[in-house]
Amino acid sequence: MQLTKYLILLAFLACSAAGLTAELAAGPPNVLFIAVDDLRPELGCYGDTQARTPHIDQLAALGVRFERAYCQVPVCGASRAALMTSILPTPKRFVNFDSRVDIDAPNAATLPQVFRQAGYTTLSNGKVFHHTGDTSERSWSQPAWRPSNTKNSHDLETMRQRSTKERGRIFEFPDVPDDAYHDGQIAIKTIDDLRRLKQSGQPFFLACGFLKPHLPFYAPKKYWDLYLRDEIDIADNRQPPQNAPTQLKGSGEFRSYHLADFDEDSDDFHRLMRHGYLACTSYIDKLIGDVLAELNRLGLADSTIIVLWGDHGWHLGEHGFWGKHNTMHLAMRIPLIVKVPGKKAGSSAALVETIDLFPTLCMLTGIAIPESVQGRSFTELLDHPERRHREVAYSRFQSGDAVITDQFTYTCYQGGKSEMLYDLSRDPLENTNVAGESEYAAKLGEMREFLNNRKAQAASAQF
Repeated sequence: MQLTKYLILLAFLACSAAGLTAELAAGPPNVLFIAVDDLRPELGCYGDTQARTPHIDQLAALGVRFERAYCQVPVCGASRAALMTSILPTPKRFVNFDSRVDIDAPNAATLPQVFRQAGYTTLSNGKVFHHTGDTSERSWSQPAWRPSNTKNSHDLETMRQRSTKERGRIFEFPDVPDDAYHDGQIAIKTIDDLRRLKQSGQPFFLACGFLKPHLPFYAPKKYWDLYLRDEIDIADNRQPPQNAPTQLKGSGEFRSYHLADFDEDSDDFHRLMRHGYLACTSYIDKLIGDVLAELNRLGLADSTIIVLWGDHGWHLGEHGFWGKHNTMHLAMRIPLIVKVPGKKAGSSAALVETIDLFPTLCMLTGIAIPESVQGRSFTELLDHPERRHREVAYSRFQSGDAVITDQFTYTCYQGGKSEMLYDLSRDPLENTNVAGESEYAAKLGEMREFLNNRKAQAASAQF
């Protein structure tokens, strides 16, 4: 009996060793890291019935789609800085759209840096960090690249009307090819890099950051033509949340463009803006499809981890808001899709944060996780998407700190002077702040404790 157990153990160890040897022989997996600016989960794979996003939907069908992923800061620069360092924001760290790692956390290891130190070729195309020069020398094998020879506008009417900030019209849809705009150039550069990397035979971490659907809503006409404006649904909760504190505000970024004499409270304006957002999303979907098609054509799909993420959410007229810049659920929740060779496809409702990507990718590639990392790897969810990951997610913007649980979102402003609590099970659109209702007194206390714990964690960062 003991001999049988011994032989079984030997066989198990031999199989494990053989599997490990085969894995090492195949080499470390590559990483294709796709960032999309201002992309909320307005995608077919997330259940949206209007958005035409077949290429992202196909990626989601092959990977794990995270239904409850949240950014750390609902503004681009700060969100990206937190993700790329896996360090939480504070009132003095990773605050604004132009936040930089090399200023706010100069000694923190960055995600591409640890891959470069592990022998990877690391490349950045488009908008990855907010500033191309941010930690560029230590993060990237070559200087971070963005288009410099492509016009932003291709319609003469766009600049004939200018806002008080000297910006043109908020939308345009000229009949031009995909590569007329910056994002088309970013896709071409990424495809060219994939070909070069294939020839080199070296493992790579290739980051590709698309600019749209960020304002202004400029995209080739064929993507606007995918939608009939009169049939586009618009928000039916265009009023501020009931009992919301005065600190809750929407983004004013859209007003920096000329609104083409539309009344911003009108149905016509709401349909125009949603039309533009959807057109730009479909444009980026097509470019992502081009990049993924080349990855497949080159035979790299089976050796490459693919990550697609949005840097924060976006309001599309809900509560009268356009954009991010607050701690409402729509501003914090992001799309996140991770495809790992050999892993099954699925969807996860577990709470995850963008700072969790850094340690996850390290674990998937066998790279040591730096001590400065505050995120928590969610590799277990790739095999068991039904499991839980975090009890709460944390996000903040300006004077508001927020936590999200399975059922609630809570924001505390200015040290407790004002609070918001939304019961997502009863009020998924966050139309009524229930922080002042006696029925929720116990829950409010629980959420305050969750928030204090996460704020303490943020303050304890070591780098």
